[in-house]
Amino acid sequence: MRTPGRAAEPPAASAKPDSAVIQDALGVGVAVGLSGFAFGVASAGAGLSLLQTCALSLLVFTGASQFALVGALAAGGNPLTAAAGAFFLGARNAFYGLRLSAVLGYRATVKPFAAHWVIDETSAVALAQPDRRTARLGFTVTGLTLYVLWNLTTLVGALGAGALGDTDAWGLDAAGPAVFLALLAPKLTTTVERLTAGLAVVLVMVTLPLLPTGVPVLISALAAPAVLLAQGRRERTEETHGTERSGTGPDDTAPQDGSAQIRRTSGEDRA
Repeated sequence: MRTPGRAAEPPAASAKPDSAVIQDALGVGVAVGLSGFAFGVASAGAGLSLLQTCALSLLVFTGASQFALVGALAAGGNPLTAAAGAFFLGARNAFYGLRLSAVLGYRATVKPFAAHWVIDETSAVALAQPDRRTARLGFTVTGLTLYVLWNLTTLVGALGAGALGDTDAWGLDAAGPAVFLALLAPKLTTTVERLTAGLAVVLVMVTLPLLPTGVPVLISALAAPAVLLAQGRRERTEETHGTERSGTGPDDTAPQDGSAQIRRTSGEDRA
């Protein structure tokens, strides 16, 4: 029974069941974590040792950057250039961290450890939750599942590369780009994002025969500011044309005594 005179309490925000959060987190963690096998094979095929391959997954733990690094090394690129390309790809995680810091609300002592798990997948699962508790649950389950599986499958892939023989004959050198495209393609949901991706591909294809390995990847990053600049100019042009069609300005036809402005202000005040 409701106590007379007391207003009914509003229902709690629609909370997501923990089981649903865990199911989503495990699905993402398992699906992406198994891709570590492809990285282990690609890394071994690029000439990295077992220790180097496993250290990359343990310490770097950002798939796209790892694939970019070993791909550039396999193509004979300069190690510094390859590392620079991997660094710029991994820098996006810093922006995820800025958003997740407010969402998760971890203490300062926990943040350095949580920062190692700030990647595309953990960010997507955490930000999709309705409250802080489920966001932390989704982040933790996704990060733990993905970290363990990614490192285990990296080890298996690196060990199995020797049994496979020539990895080029199996076409496994394309595994890294294929996984990266599979992760990226569903996120290109707007015209601006698709144009940016398309221009980046064009820049890579044009500069690949002309520049050292690894440099075309860095140049492709120019696609983002180029598309945004073009979009900004287009919007300003449309606004200018719209103003010209509607008249030279809102005050040109208004009485000079300011009565129209007074009437507008009075109407706004009454509303």
